[in-house]
Amino acid sequence: MLERHFRSFKVIDRIKAQWLGPQIERYAQSLDELHTSNSTVRQHVRALGHFNDFVIRRGATCLEDLPGHVDAFVEHWQGGHGRWCKNGQDRAAVVAQSRVPVERMLCLAVPGYTRPSNRPAMPFSISVPGFFPFLLNEKGLRQASIHNYSYTLCAFESYLVQTGISLSKLTPACITEFINDRAKTLHKSGMLKTASALRVFLRYLYREGIFANDLVHSVPRGRIYQQTSIPRAIAWTDVERLLASIDRRSDLGKRDYAILTLLTSYGLRAREIGALCLDDLDWAHEQIGIPMRKGGHSTRYPLSAAVGEAIIAYLHVRRTDTDDRQVFLTVRSPYTPMNHRTVSSMVGGRIRSIGIQVARAGSHTLRHACVQHLVEANMPFKVIGDYVGHRHPASTLVYGKVAVHKLREMVISQGEDVL
Repeated sequence: MLERHFRSFKVIDRIKAQWLGPQIERYAQSLDELHTSNSTVRQHVRALGHFNDFVIRRGATCLEDLPGHVDAFVEHWQGGHGRWCKNGQDRAAVVAQSRVPVERMLCLAVPGYTRPSNRPAMPFSISVPGFFPFLLNEKGLRQASIHNYSYTLCAFESYLVQTGISLSKLTPACITEFINDRAKTLHKSGMLKTASALRVFLRYLYREGIFANDLVHSVPRGRIYQQTSIPRAIAWTDVERLLASIDRRSDLGKRDYAILTLLTSYGLRAREIGALCLDDLDWAHEQIGIPMRKGGHSTRYPLSAAVGEAIIAYLHVRRTDTDDRQVFLTVRSPYTPMNHRTVSSMVGGRIRSIGIQVARAGSHTLRHACVQHLVEANMPFKVIGDYVGHRHPASTLVYGKVAVHKLREMVISQGEDVL
């Protein structure tokens, strides 16, 4: 297996001659089964070679002793390879270069060894262990909704730790200070979700007898008025510039270009992109189906030539050795389907990379741009709402604020009536 990743037979012989040589070769074979790239395999094998020399110097004599040397090796690796790091993200990348291959190899080499979970514990998992099971079992919330609760409560737990306030000594003044602190960084909709999650959490604490007093009423009820915001769209010239900036010679460029054309042509949401399957592409009738819309309905669009060509170009390079039917996959092993967060993050990064200034850049930016482009083309609002899958007509009417040409016509016509 090593011959597939290293050209020099001297290097291959040196790897096999190491004490952990058989385990390293077995691990490289497991990476091949996951279709891991050559560069990643070589990087992991080199890190394991350093780990082999490190544990020998520390006197390791059997495989069962290796887990006890992992943390020391990671620290040693970080000292030698982490001098360039400027922030926590850089340091985390250097740590992963050493920890990930070693722990994965030990899972294969040492019986009963499992990788320690790096996921942070759910907020208040020790003081209030029954809250998240309550959300799942009693309230019947989806995992996406539970994730939103954990996002808010993680910030709340960190705030209590930083201020040195225990949960039993929580007061309305502390809750107000936390909300004011969150308001500095969150949008209005985010503040509504924060207040809602806090009320559910405090109500649960009172119901379970953890709190003697009901503090739910100390959480202010925010309010968002309809039609108060302006869509965060970008000009259509910027959309064209974004599409032109994609290098479609690479597999990544072909995938991202296909996603961007879908977003700009049909105004799809990130979740709809992630859920799009190969079976939704009806090539015989030149149609594309969107079965999982936010409003609970499905839509079929005519497959435009530009979108069809972009998807076909990606399908030519898409992995065919995976069982997933979703159209868009990650470009790195193990080639799993893209989720809505990955899609939105990719779009936001592409927008920022060419210098387009927009608040909260993401996939929804292109959805807004698509709707605004249709408004500027004088299409009726009802037709536009049906086209992009709006559940309520009011969702489309907000784009009237940016339809300057329609507002100009309205003002001119009213002025003529007055005269």
